[in-house]
Amino acid sequence: MEMLHYDFMQRAFCAGGLIAVIASVLGVYLMLRRQALMADMLSHVSLAGVAGGAYLHINPTIAGFVVATLGAIAVEYVRRLYKSYSEISVAIIMVGGLSSAVIIMSQSPSMNKGFSAYLFGSVVAVNETELVLMLVVALFGGVFFFLFRRPLYQITFDEDTAKTNGLPVKWISLGFSVLTGMIVSAAMPIVGVLLVSALIVLPAALAIRIAPSFTSSLFIAMGIGLLGVFSGLTASYEFSTPPGGTIALLLLIVLIVGLSIKHMVVKLSKASNKTKLQAEERTFGSMHQMSNESM
Repeated sequence: MEMLHYDFMQRAFCAGGLIAVIASVLGVYLMLRRQALMADMLSHVSLAGVAGGAYLHINPTIAGFVVATLGAIAVEYVRRLYKSYSEISVAIIMVGGLSSAVIIMSQSPSMNKGFSAYLFGSVVAVNETELVLMLVVALFGGVFFFLFRRPLYQITFDEDTAKTNGLPVKWISLGFSVLTGMIVSAAMPIVGVLLVSALIVLPAALAIRIAPSFTSSLFIAMGIGLLGVFSGLTASYEFSTPPGGTIALLLLIVLIVGLSIKHMVVKLSKASNKTKLQAEERTFGSMHQMSNESM
């Protein structure tokens, strides 16, 4: 393909593939833990790090990565303070991160011009430093999910039982939150702050609905994520549309089409079962009538 002759498109596909796989797996766990908004919140927190890095003349990507990780730790701490209202932690940290970003950006009006890439993503502009960061995050995330797949499964569905079984729930949850912050900040160059939750949540939302098991939902989510990113990048190149928005829109279309097909299959299955039941009732009735007549 012509577009793969360009270095920036090769980096875009590599970066997109790495983040699509690890972000989709993360999304399944976040959905099942009822923390889907956490990705959106941490993306806004990382924006404060990006703004701070630009203001202090530090690499904005690295600064956003560090701040998002610290924000994930803060979320876990606040969540334990409000055990009965854990969603409050998302609102509190989001307010802090977004307000800090706005204030820092206001100190330098010229800073606003370069922020569209962070808000909406610019995967075709991914540099080697960002690509290495994504590779490190993807490898770290893969190792984490592999080593802690069973404990995470237990904690996701029943945290109290996991504690009873002797699992270090506090530390595993903290590690999961830190990993979430790392993945969110690494995904920012792909789809941007405003759309990062789409890359994490949409593949998982469809996978959970159509997968027959937990393990299969992880692989289906990865496949959907790769499909959305690769097709989005291709469409963006062909039609000169923003890559982040194109990827998010295609993932949304895939979700709608997938749910529609699932709904149709369920309806057809119910109709088929109903037809079989009616046929069995008619057969039973005929046999019963023949039995009465023979008597």
